[in-house]
Amino acid sequence: MSTDNFYAALPAIDNFLAATNFQNFAPVPDDWYIVITDIVNSTQAIEQGKYKEVNFLGACSITAVLNAADKLEIPYIFGGDGASILIPPILWVQTRQVLLATRRLARTQFHLDLRVGIVPVSVVAAANHEVRVAKCQISANYHQAFFSGGGIDFATNLIKNPQTSSLYQMDAENIDRNFDKADFSGLECRWQAIPSLYGETVSLLILAMAHQAEANTAIYREAIEKIRAIYGEDEDWHPVVERNLKLTFKTKELLAETKIRAKSSGWFDQQRYLLQIKLENVLGSMFMRFKPTIGQMNWGLYKKIVIAATDYKKFDGTLRFIISGTAPQREELTDYLEERYQQGKLVYGLHVSDRALMTCLVFERHGNQVHFVDGADGGYTLAAKVLKAKMKRKAINWKTYLKLAKLRPFPSPERLQK
Repeated sequence: MSTDNFYAALPAIDNFLAATNFQNFAPVPDDWYIVITDIVNSTQAIEQGKYKEVNFLGACSITAVLNAADKLEIPYIFGGDGASILIPPILWVQTRQVLLATRRLARTQFHLDLRVGIVPVSVVAAANHEVRVAKCQISANYHQAFFSGGGIDFATNLIKNPQTSSLYQMDAENIDRNFDKADFSGLECRWQAIPSLYGETVSLLILAMAHQAEANTAIYREAIEKIRAIYGEDEDWHPVVERNLKLTFKTKELLAETKIRAKSSGWFDQQRYLLQIKLENVLGSMFMRFKPTIGQMNWGLYKKIVIAATDYKKFDGTLRFIISGTAPQREELTDYLEERYQQGKLVYGLHVSDRALMTCLVFERHGNQVHFVDGADGGYTLAAKVLKAKMKRKAINWKTYLKLAKLRPFPSPERLQK
């Protein structure tokens, strides 16, 4: 029996807090695959000022796979410098090809290395790790995926670990020369950076470190409630607000999309595409100001549609938030997190900027779309660096984490090949 529609058939939960409850997640079929992409040495690239390019290439990998999937619904999570995606077996060949094409494009257009790895769910399951997924109805136009069970982290480790990486990483040099392009239709990067209303945009990661799933659920729920106690209801700390949402006309800020979506890498085609999106932004600005209804699109509501389909909070075994707030609020949150960290209940990473970045995937202006949000100047990537440093200071390495989760360390390469 085909499992291709497994994710599409999942019933959707209706609130974010339910994403921390392990019982709301369904096991992913063993014949599916875990796809992991990330920018190699992303911290160094960010230090060189390439944080927007890093974000954009992470979104590129999602876009390429979604366009290959066409109408087949699959789960994914944007991680700032890459993505985690689950695919059924029917998409394996196409996914490999479009991601290798994306990797080549990252090298030629941005001089960045997009690591691509694919791990069978069956390999993860054989090592006693779980890959579970839930689906949440975020807006009328966007279902968000949540991951749990530790299997995504395990697969990521297999892809990055020198002992096993050769088994799962995809080499861009081996791409089929007859299939060397990916479809990035819908991918846009046309908004200005979005300043915080209150001075700070916080990129936050929280990883619970209890021994049982139920205890981790309690830690996550307490953390979410603490964030709400400090910052207010979700709309009070949402990093994307209507009055600060403005289209950009700066060539530098439109170059990433231009390099990816122009007809070719030639100067003429890129300049023509750049002019096209600037003209589209002129029209978009006018439409959002004067609010006409054109066909099915009510332009007076467009910013609300965009904001409703943002991914500013998510869960993939780690809580991820982009929060707009004040410095005193962040200090109160840090005090709470540090206390729980010293108690051994969680590990956290936090990065502070004054604005958010948004990369958009718009299949329909009045319908299917998602807007990936990250903190500027490094966001999730630098928050992850802080989290890893805290794990190191606590002597919580990968094998210790697996032991805490009652999971076995990764098997030898010889066992994985059997």
